[in-house]
This record gives sequence, structure tokens and C-alpha cells, in this order.
Amino acid sequence: MKRVRWGVLGAAKIAVEKVIPAMQGGELCEVTAIASRDGARARQAAASLGVPTAYGSYEALLDDPDIDAVYNPLPNHLHRRWTVAAAERGKHVLCEKPIGMSAAEAEEIIAVRDRTGVKIQEAFMVRTHPQWTKAVDLCRSGRLGAVRSYVGCFTYYNDDPANIRNMAEAGGGALMDIGCYLLTTSRMVFGEEPRRVLGLVERDPATSVDTLTSMVLDFPSGHAVGTCSTRLIPYQRVQVFGDKGRIEIEIPFNAPSDRPCRMWIDPVGDLAGAAIDTIEFPICDQYRIQADAFSRAVLDGTDVAYPLELSLQNMRLIEAVFRSAETGRWET
Repeated sequence: MKRVRWGVLGAAKIAVEKVIPAMQGGELCEVTAIASRDGARARQAAASLGVPTAYGSYEALLDDPDIDAVYNPLPNHLHRRWTVAAAERGKHVLCEKPIGMSAAEAEEIIAVRDRTGVKIQEAFMVRTHPQWTKAVDLCRSGRLGAVRSYVGCFTYYNDDPANIRNMAEAGGGALMDIGCYLLTTSRMVFGEEPRRVLGLVERDPATSVDTLTSMVLDFPSGHAVGTCSTRLIPYQRVQVFGDKGRIEIEIPFNAPSDRPCRMWIDPVGDLAGAAIDTIEFPICDQYRIQADAFSRAVLDGTDVAYPLELSLQNMRLIEAVFRSAETGRWET
């Protein structure tokens, strides 16, 4: 079976602990190289993961003619630069979210994709996880009635000023790191785009990154409310309400790969929970599903699961939430 030959930029934790092992277990992926600006770190990561080739620079990996696609898990402020560089060298790119630091950067990446003809996708792995495809199917099926409300929360605690997520210049902060999941999944649930947004933001006085951000999205069909934070107890949950039913996703974003995921369906609104149905999803790795889906698009010449035009809209929403927090008004 033909496989896509992958190169990985950097030895980020998400890459070495989650994505590379997931790719190595995939049907359509072959991880052939990893690069770091620190050659020793690249060699160490390659040896520990069984990756054949290690490069001491990102440029060397991009110049490797035996690499078909690049996974870009670099810090947020480097996403645009190295995604564009990879595309210019004819490599397909799966780039971690957010796709860039702004909507303007997303537009630049779209232009490069169109000019070079390569496939580029933002790595929102939730979009291909079975629990989310089921959630969207339930919302479309009529089982919940008219879907009117999405309520989501995604939090963790990290106050280390040396951590990249607490560096404003690197694109840190709660909204860019985890709040973006609330934006993209609420849009999936409603199947439409919000008309306006309202944002509330609390920032760290020392680093200026947002540490507590809440948002209201006004969709044509209903409302979405979400809170994200890097200074709260770790937690995540999503509920979707219709006029005839409700679904609740237990672990919506960091879906475990070592045990089943669960979703609850409440068809009657029994506050005691007696009528709630439980759906269990077989153990799977959402990073593996994502990588194989992208690889299939490369091999077959088909569209990627999550086009950049949707990534651009997510960046516009992020900017609108921040604008609203500054102006105190609804923003489009």
C-alpha cells in the first residue's frame, strides 16, 4: 500500500508524544524525518521514535526530495513562515492550530496553497473524531429538534512565564490555544457562521496574554456560549441543546486514545437522568485518523477534511472576540 512520506518540523511535545506515534500507527503514513534547530535534539527524538533521518535545520528537511508532506507543530508565531516555506518547496502541509497569528496570515497561506497546488490543512483533529461526526449527525438528524444552544468549556492551569503559551509575542493565551476549539466546534454544530460575537477577556498583567476568555456567538439558528482559561482547574465539556433533546460530550477535545469516549443523549429533559442514553465510541486515536485522512487526500488528489477557508473564518472570529473585549460591543 502506498504511503505518504512525512517530515516533522521541530520536536514539540505534541509531536513526539502524540502525533508522530499516531502517524507511525497509521495505514497511510510513513514518518521519515524530523528536524530541529538543535541537531542533537533532532537526533535524540529520531532515535527514541525510530525515525530514520534527523536534520539540524528546518530548511534541510524541506529540501529533502523524499518527503511528500510536512507536519508543522512549531509555536504559533512560526506557523505561517514554515507552512509557506514548505508549500513553496512542493510539500503538502498539516499545520497545528491556529493556522497563523491573524486572518491576514491565513489569507496569505490560502494564496500560497492556490499558487503552488499543494494541500494545506489546519490540524483541528476533533473534526474527524467519531464522537464529533456523530454529534454533527445527531444535530442534523432532528433527534434534538431545532438546535438552539451550544455551551462549552475548556480550561487548564499554566502560570509558567517561560512556557510558550504564556508568551504574547509567540501567539500565546487561552483563546488562541484552546478557545479556538470552542469556535470551530460550535460552527460545526450549527452548520453555519455566527452573525456577531461578544467577548470578555482577562489578561495576565505581567505577560499580557489572555488567561480567561468568554464569548457569545450569535448564529442565525441560536447561540453559542464558551469559556476558556489557562488559570483554572483542568476541565472540558460541551453540551448542545435542542427543543426536543440534548447531547453532552464528556471529553470533547483531548479525547483519550486508551479508553472509549462517551456521549450522553437526553431525549426528554429528565433532570434525574433516568432516560439518558449513553453512546460509547470504540478506542481510537484522533491524531491517527486525522493524519490518515490528510494522507488519503494527498494520495487520491481529493479535498482535505478541513479547508483553509474555514480556518480563515476561525481566525476572523478570534480577532472579533478580542475586538469586542476592547470595545465592549458586539463585533461582526
